[in-house]
Amino acid sequence: MLSKLSCSARLKKSTCDARGLVEGLKVVSAYEMAQIETKACDEGASEQTFMENAAEAIADAVEAFIQENDLEKTVTILAGKGNNGGDAFAAGCFLLERGFKVVALHIYPLERCGPLCVRMREKFISSGGVSHLAQDSKSFHFDAEGVILDGLVGTGFKGKAEDALALAIERANSSGIPILAVDIPSGLNGTTGDVETVAIHATETIFLELPKIGFFLKKGWDHVGRLRYASFGLHQKYIHTAKPIAYLLNEEDLSTELPVIKRTRHKYQAGYVLAVAGSIEMSGAAILSSFAALRSGAGIVRLFHPSDMEMQLSGAPYELIRQAWDGKNSDAIENEAKRARAVFVGPGMGRGKGAKSKVQFVLENIELPLVLDGDALFFLAENPDWKLPKGSVLTPHRGEMDRLLANEKTDKNYLELCQRYAEQKDVTLLLKGAPTFIFHPKQTPLIITRGDPGMATAGSGDVLTGMVAALLAQELDSKKAATLAAYLHGLSGEMAAHALTSYCMTASDLIDYLPEAFQECSFASFCEHGG
Repeated sequence: MLSKLSCSARLKKSTCDARGLVEGLKVVSAYEMAQIETKACDEGASEQTFMENAAEAIADAVEAFIQENDLEKTVTILAGKGNNGGDAFAAGCFLLERGFKVVALHIYPLERCGPLCVRMREKFISSGGVSHLAQDSKSFHFDAEGVILDGLVGTGFKGKAEDALALAIERANSSGIPILAVDIPSGLNGTTGDVETVAIHATETIFLELPKIGFFLKKGWDHVGRLRYASFGLHQKYIHTAKPIAYLLNEEDLSTELPVIKRTRHKYQAGYVLAVAGSIEMSGAAILSSFAALRSGAGIVRLFHPSDMEMQLSGAPYELIRQAWDGKNSDAIENEAKRARAVFVGPGMGRGKGAKSKVQFVLENIELPLVLDGDALFFLAENPDWKLPKGSVLTPHRGEMDRLLANEKTDKNYLELCQRYAEQKDVTLLLKGAPTFIFHPKQTPLIITRGDPGMATAGSGDVLTGMVAALLAQELDSKKAATLAAYLHGLSGEMAAHALTSYCMTASDLIDYLPEAFQECSFASFCEHGG
């Protein structure tokens, strides 16, 4: 069983990108989703039909969750005053038909509710459902054996959850019962990811048609839980016209991006990676990144390290070639660059003058696909005029990205600034985090939802750096290498956390679980001639 932070395998409607990578669902703003729904209704679609379709899909999702987790067929609906509440009441009708025990807690008087919400509440009651007005702490009662269905407010919500709404959210969150959110966790801004007071901590979010960008920004990812797709019958022509802010990665077809393994290959064909990394204080970063490259398919990894750290590297893997380099005698690294296919620079280098000169030398003299991480990104931020080789991949976390953007950073258009940086520098930008974003020139960003909170540990990013370099050395282009590495990195993290818990895993555990991650990804054989 993988981390609950992963997207459910039920995500649908993938579309193939003409450049080779397979993109999944569009990710849109709450405003964009409202616009295409309004357009559909203006052109003859029925809002009530949409609600009834959504309700049946929501009921299917609730039933599936309860079966998967062996729970009692008991649902407590939290209903608001708008269409989100109407969706929940309508879903309750389908659940009642299927033999579920369903009770609704309605937090607003009927005179404050929209017409569809009122209509669906009446239908719910006539179907045998029970609805109570709940506006104080004594009126919130949840059956401990079932689930809560959150239908308080939808994607149009902005601002602060207050009064009865805030109370309902707080009581649900403190109940200890699984919460399934209808389209979005109540209290979360669907476009910005802001939570100004409180928001539902959903076990799953049953999103309708398209996921909203707020799921993946700021506090959103802490609140949405797993993502489960549901359709309300919106015609595909409206989805095609929706303007995406990003795409979710389609994991089903990602195996086709794995490097093909030829039966006759030798170690240089498998991929030769040069590494410029490490210092006396941080030899582990060099070892982790180098070993991760080996474990990700590279045939050879040669680590160029400071001359005074041989003792610190004495425990390095046997397979790792180690070569001292003081940054002055360049013949050795230039000669090896003629045979190599990729280079990474930065992990554990420190920020001294010697480290800076090495980074600058690599940028100016090594014409190989390049991965920059850690201290190399620090020097790049200090020297924004440095030119980067074609095919470079940068792997910053949010703090490092802020430094690269310098004074341009604003929360409002952060994704746009990252995209612009990728285009100005002509690089692939792998923005590490939960979730991870991939930016590439003239392409819509990708979101990778794999991973586990236990990966927030020293050295995790170093492992990712080595993985990207290994895939570049196996002749994947920069976007494919970054995307596949980030996916496999997250998948190995989920597997490690499942075995060791999120509390106990370390970065080296990610490397240990890479074979299982690759096996999970390559569910079919991609060797030539059935190898």
